[in-house]
Amino acid sequence: MISFIVSIVVLIIGYFLYGKFVEKIFGVDTNRETPAVRLQDDVDFVPLSAWRIFLIQFLNIAGLGPIFGAIAGAMFGPSAFLWIVLGSIFAGAVHDYFSGMLSVRHDGLSISEVVGIYLGTNVKHIMRLFTVVLLILVGTVFLIGPAKIIDGMTGNLWGIWTWTAIILIYYILSTLLPIDKMISKLYPIFGLAMLLMAIGLLIALFFGDYQIPELVPSNIRNMTRNPEETPLFPILFVTIACGAISGFHATQSPLMARCMKNERIGKKIFFGTMITEGIVALIWAAAAMTFFGNVTDLNAAMLANDNNAAWAANKISLNMLGSFGGILALLGIVAAPITSGDTAFRSARLILGDVFKSDQKKIKNRLMISLPLFIIAFSLTQIDFGIIWRYFAWSNQTLATVVLWTITAYLVLEKKAYWVTLLPAIFMTLVCSTYILIAPEGFQLSNYLAYIGGNIITISISLLFRNYVLKRKNIAGFLYKK
Repeated sequence: MISFIVSIVVLIIGYFLYGKFVEKIFGVDTNRETPAVRLQDDVDFVPLSAWRIFLIQFLNIAGLGPIFGAIAGAMFGPSAFLWIVLGSIFAGAVHDYFSGMLSVRHDGLSISEVVGIYLGTNVKHIMRLFTVVLLILVGTVFLIGPAKIIDGMTGNLWGIWTWTAIILIYYILSTLLPIDKMISKLYPIFGLAMLLMAIGLLIALFFGDYQIPELVPSNIRNMTRNPEETPLFPILFVTIACGAISGFHATQSPLMARCMKNERIGKKIFFGTMITEGIVALIWAAAAMTFFGNVTDLNAAMLANDNNAAWAANKISLNMLGSFGGILALLGIVAAPITSGDTAFRSARLILGDVFKSDQKKIKNRLMISLPLFIIAFSLTQIDFGIIWRYFAWSNQTLATVVLWTITAYLVLEKKAYWVTLLPAIFMTLVCSTYILIAPEGFQLSNYLAYIGGNIITISISLLFRNYVLKRKNIAGFLYKK
C-alpha cells in the first residue's frame, strides 16, 4: 500500500513542479488571442469554460486505456506502477502539453499538420495517412468493444450488432453536430462518473481487506505466466499506453485547442488531464493486482477468461463497489470508450478537413468527409477484435513517438530545453521498434535479435533527426542573416 500511495503523491507533485517547468519552457502568452476566439465558427471553434474543457479532454483521452491497459499491465506486477508514474510525468504529460499548445499556436491545426511544420512535407503526408488510419482503428475498437460489454451486461438481450448500430448512429451525430450541442453537454457527466468510479475504487482499496504489492526489488520483475513470450520490455510499455503515454491524445488535443479562451489554462487542460489519467490507471492496476488475491492469481483468472480485460473490469467494479458500482461501471466502462470513439471520428474529420481545405462550417462538407470513415470502420468490425486492438496499440505508441520527435524539433529550432522531449523520444523509439520486431503481429524475431534490431533502428533514427534539425537550423540562420 505504501508504494501505491507514494506513486499517487509523486504524480500530483509532478503536475505542480514538472508541469510548471514544462509550461515555463513553452512560454505561455496570456495576451495572445486563441483560435477559439479569433476563428470562432460555432461548430469546432467554440470558446468553452476551463472546467468543461478539462472534463471533455479527460474523457477524450481516457477511454478504455487507463482501465483495460492498466489491468493488462498489472499482470506484469508492480513494475506497472513505475511505468505509469514515470511515463505519465516525463513522457505522456509532456507529450500532451506541447502537442496541445502547438495546436493552439497554429490556429488549432490537427497533429499531422503540426508534424509537417517541424518535420517537413514528406513526413506530413505520411502522418496524415497514418493518423487517419489510427483514428479509424480507434473508432472501430471503441465501436465493437462497448457493444460487446453492453451485450454482456444485458444478457444478450438484443445482440451485439444491434448495440453496434445504436453506437454507430450516436457516432455519426456527435461527429457532425457542433461541439457545444452534444459533446460539451454529455462529456462532463460521463467524465465525472469515470472519476467517481476511480475514487470509489480508491476508497475500497484503503478501507477493504486488500494487500497491494509493494515496489521492492524482488517484485520489480516480469510476473506474467510466460516472461519469455511476453518480455517486460517492450510489451509492458505498449500494453499500458493511455495510462502513461499515448499518441491518440495528440489527435484529441486540437479539439480542445479550438475551444480554449486563454493559453494560461493549457497546463490544466493538457498536462493535468494526463496526470489525472495516470492516477486512474494506478488505481485500476492496484485493484487488479489485489482483487483476485495477488498477481499470480490475476494472471490465472485472466487466462481462464481469454485475457478479457472487460470481464475483469466489470467483476472488479461490481464486487468492490456493489450495486452503485454497477451504475458507475455502466457509465465508466461503457461510456468512456464510446466517448473516445466519437471524438476519434471527429478528429479524423478535422484532419481531412485540414488536408482538403474543406470548410467544416457547412454540414454537407462534414457529411461528405465523415460517411466514408464510418463505412470503413463498420467493415473493420468483421475482423477479429484482438487483432485490431494489437495493431492499434503499436500504432498508438508509434504516433506518440513521432509527436515527441516533432516537439523536439520545435524546441531545438526555438533554442529551448529540447532534452525534455528528446529523452522520451529516444526511449519510445526503442520501445516501438523493438515491439514490432518481437510481437506476434510484427516480425516475430527472437528476443535477442529484436533487442539488437531495436537499438540499431533507434540509433539510425536519432542520427537522421540530428542531421535534419542541423540542416533546418542552418537554413533558418541563413535566412535570418539575409
